[in-house]
Amino acid sequence: MNRAFFLVGLLCVSLLSTEAQAQDTFTVGNTTLFATDLVDDSQIPWELVWGGDDMLWCSERKGRVIRIDPSSGDYTTVLDLNVTYNGSGEPGLLGMIQHPDFPEDPRVWVVYCDGQFSVSEHLSVFEWNGTELVNEQELLSLPGAQIHNGSRLLWLPDNTMLMTTGDAGDTGNSQDLESLNGKILRLNPDGSIPEDNPFGPDSYVYTWGNRNAQGLCIGPNGLIYASEHGQNQDDEFNLVEAGRNYGWPTVQGACNAPSEFSFCDEWDVAEPLLAWTPCIALNGLEYYTHEAIPEFQGKIMMGVMSGFNDPLPGRLIMIELSEDGQTAESQEAFFGSFNQRIRDIAVNPYTGAFYLAFNGQSYPGNPPNIIKQFSTSDPSLVPSPVIKPLLIQPVPAHNTATVLATEGAVGGPLVVRDMTGRVVFEGQVPTAQFDLDLSGFASGRYVVWTAIGAADLLVD
Repeated sequence: MNRAFFLVGLLCVSLLSTEAQAQDTFTVGNTTLFATDLVDDSQIPWELVWGGDDMLWCSERKGRVIRIDPSSGDYTTVLDLNVTYNGSGEPGLLGMIQHPDFPEDPRVWVVYCDGQFSVSEHLSVFEWNGTELVNEQELLSLPGAQIHNGSRLLWLPDNTMLMTTGDAGDTGNSQDLESLNGKILRLNPDGSIPEDNPFGPDSYVYTWGNRNAQGLCIGPNGLIYASEHGQNQDDEFNLVEAGRNYGWPTVQGACNAPSEFSFCDEWDVAEPLLAWTPCIALNGLEYYTHEAIPEFQGKIMMGVMSGFNDPLPGRLIMIELSEDGQTAESQEAFFGSFNQRIRDIAVNPYTGAFYLAFNGQSYPGNPPNIIKQFSTSDPSLVPSPVIKPLLIQPVPAHNTATVLATEGAVGGPLVVRDMTGRVVFEGQVPTAQFDLDLSGFASGRYVVWTAIGAADLLVD
């Protein structure tokens, strides 16, 4: 049954000082965080992605993709799409992911809605030419609507991707396995259907009975989590399991009403790890694994926009999971003092700084909007440029990778983590150049950490 945790103490961080426009200072346990505006004129930022080029990428609901220098906040527009009603409502430019080997593999996938009275939703892949996104190839098209279009994208370690879709305002879609709406879909990068999908090689469907999931992330032990909007009750934080039915519209939240019991038994309905009534309008998810903020390490970050009947403002909720990731142990809210709808989150893998996409104070969001950086370094005193003190070759590596480090790393710790944050190797940096044995590594993307920085490792 559902484990409900009630939100207590929204202002779990203490605001120490506020300076004109620029900087707020917070304490989280024993850690001091400095909050600054990275971008202050974004057009409803929807997806934040830390790019393989060490730039912060942002999809904006009004149709732009912008590429942001995280050290200065300067950005360029790399894509500008015509979207439904110019993104003034729920549909527009939504989810975005890059290939794990970006920019060596220059592909970027986006979801967007077009059409006015008859809305369509598209999953397309573009190529990065160093200046802009070009050569659109549409991979999938499905009915859209003025409400409930999803859509987050998530790259999986097996080189497939997930795409959330909303019920497009028609609740019957969610329980119809022939409909792509009200689902989480699983695709190959070229838009084809993986042969091992739970409903066979002719179905994109990975989960069904979804209403409008708008958050996805991989957490501890490689488990997948989703955040999903409820109607008037039971916003849900779910464990995503292949082939499972999540109940909508018959079941909302846990299977705890007499009208739900028989349906739950018949269809083995998956119950949420957490649910909120009244709805809080939950959104983007990120698994925080960096050591920079020990109080956040190993927890799920969830953006909250504040629902229509939610008495509290938008906020960031940190969810602590059990060791096996199967249950939620606690939740804690932060940064409600900004009174902003928090749409998404991204993390700088080198410094542990994180970024929040603000969407204004009221539904459905009005620009201009702020992308705010939270860092343990005081930007007024210590510049924090993005550096890459490691070079790892070849890309991808097979049996052995050659690591070139700066002298400051020699003799210090060497830790390799997979994309769930799990430690797969631990040792010391022996010399400024050394070979790393990959014989026990599965194919996928890893992060190699040293005392002075980190770099990506792609294993083929």
